[in-house]
Amino acid sequence: MMWAADKPREHCGIFGIYGPGLDIARHTYYGLFALQHRGQESAGIAVTNGRRINLHKGMGLVPEVFDSRTLDNLAGLAAIGHVRYSTTGASHPINAQPLVFYYAGGQIGLAHNGNLTNAVELRKQLSSTGAVFQTTTDSEVIINLIARYSQSTLEEALMKCMIDIKGAYSLVMLTEDRVLAVRDPYGFRPLCLGKIGENKFVVASESCALDTIGAQFVRDVEPGEIVILDQNGITSRKGLAHNKRAHCVFEYIYFARADSNLDGFNVNRVRREMGRQLAREYAVKADVVLPVPDSGIPAAKGFAEEAGIPLEEGLMKNRYIGRTFIQPSQEMRDLGVRLKLNPIREVLHGKRIVLVDDSLVRGTTSGKIVRMLRKMGAKEVHLCLSSPPIIRSCYYGIDTSNEKELIASRKSIDKIREFIGADSLNYLSLDGLLNVFGDYRDHFCTACFSGRYPVEPSDARDGKFSLEEGFHDTVGQY
Repeated sequence: MMWAADKPREHCGIFGIYGPGLDIARHTYYGLFALQHRGQESAGIAVTNGRRINLHKGMGLVPEVFDSRTLDNLAGLAAIGHVRYSTTGASHPINAQPLVFYYAGGQIGLAHNGNLTNAVELRKQLSSTGAVFQTTTDSEVIINLIARYSQSTLEEALMKCMIDIKGAYSLVMLTEDRVLAVRDPYGFRPLCLGKIGENKFVVASESCALDTIGAQFVRDVEPGEIVILDQNGITSRKGLAHNKRAHCVFEYIYFARADSNLDGFNVNRVRREMGRQLAREYAVKADVVLPVPDSGIPAAKGFAEEAGIPLEEGLMKNRYIGRTFIQPSQEMRDLGVRLKLNPIREVLHGKRIVLVDDSLVRGTTSGKIVRMLRKMGAKEVHLCLSSPPIIRSCYYGIDTSNEKELIASRKSIDKIREFIGADSLNYLSLDGLLNVFGDYRDHFCTACFSGRYPVEPSDARDGKFSLEEGFHDTVGQY
C-alpha cells in the first residue's frame, strides 16, 4: 500500500495457548486478529489434539485465511498461531508460519517473531552437513538446529540452540502435548504470559491479544527465558542469560497497539509522554495541533497538553482501505494519500499548524500531507516527529528500508524540511526519547537512530541481508 511504503514495516505477531476444554482454534483466531497490525501477508494456526499436530495457513489477513469450517476442523488442547510480514524470506505461501516438522522427538511446530543476524552463516553450515531446507526463512534454521540436538530433551536442545543463534527471536513452539515460549537474551521482541482461569495459559506478542480473549495478564517473558505451558501450569527455565537488555524502542513509537503493555510500560502513555517531551524541546507558535492518524494521535495529545495548544482532528482517515486497493497511476500519485487521509478545510484554513507524526522514513508521504494542508489554506505547517531521525537499518525484525532509502541518512534536517515543504521540522531527541523511560532508559535498542547495534549483523550486505541469495536451487524460483 502506498501509505505503508513510507513507514517502517511491521514484523510478525505470535500467539500460543494451552487450554484443554476451550475452543482452542477460535481463541487463537481472535488472538491473531488482535495482533493483525504486526503482519498482514500471511496467517496460520497449528493445533494439537494430544496425538498429532494439524496445521492450516495461507496468504492474506486472518479473516481471509480462516472461516468457520476451517476452525471447526482444528479442535485440540493447545495451539500456536502466527501473522507475518516478511523481513527475511520471500512473501510466498511456502514461508507462511507456523512451520510444522517431524524430527526424532516427534512433531514440532514453530512460530517466530524477529530476525537472526547469523542465519545465512548457520544455514550454510547446516546445509554442508546434509540439512535440507524447504523455505527461505531464518525460522527454519532454528528447526534444523533443534533437530541436530534431538538426542537431548527439547528444553536442553533449545538451550544449545540459543548458544548458536544470534539476533532477535521470540518463539512459540508446539509439541503433541504442550506449548513452549522462548525469548532471546536481549529481549528485542516483546512476549508476555497470561492465564484463563487457573489451568489454561496463553503467550502472545502483545497484551492486547490477552485482553481480546479474556485472559489475565501474568507477566512478560524474561529475556533468555524458556517457558513451558502444559498440565503442570507455567514452568520456567533459564535458557541463556545476558546482563544487557535491548528491547526495541520502535515498538513504543509505532508498531505495538496503543492499548498494549510491553515490559512494564503502557504504549499509549509512553507515546503521550513522547509528545510532551517533544513540546518541551520545541516551542512552536501555532493555532492547532493536528495528529496524523492513527499512531500519531497519542503523541499529538501529549504535545497539545504540554504546549497549551488546542488539539484538532483535521485529517479524516478512511478505515475501509484494504491492503490491495488499486494503485493510482503515476499521474495520480497523490491520490493514494487522499484515499487514506482527507483534510478538513474548516479546521485548517488560515491556521498555523503543528502536524504530529511518529516517524519519517523516506519523507514522500509527509510531503504529500504537507501539500494537502497548504491546499486547504493552512498558513504554516510545522512537522513534529515523536522519534529521532532514522539513519540506520534494523537487523532485528523490522523492515526500515535500505539505508540509501532513509532520507535522514543522506540529508540534513534543513534539506529534509525543504523536501517535504514544511515551515519547520522537529525531531524528538534521542536523549529526550530515552528520558521517557526514566531509570530503564538503558534497556532499549536504539540502533536505527544511533547506529549502535547490540548484536553485530554478521550476515549484513549493503545495509540488508537475504536468505534468498544462493538458496533458490533448494526452494525453487519464485
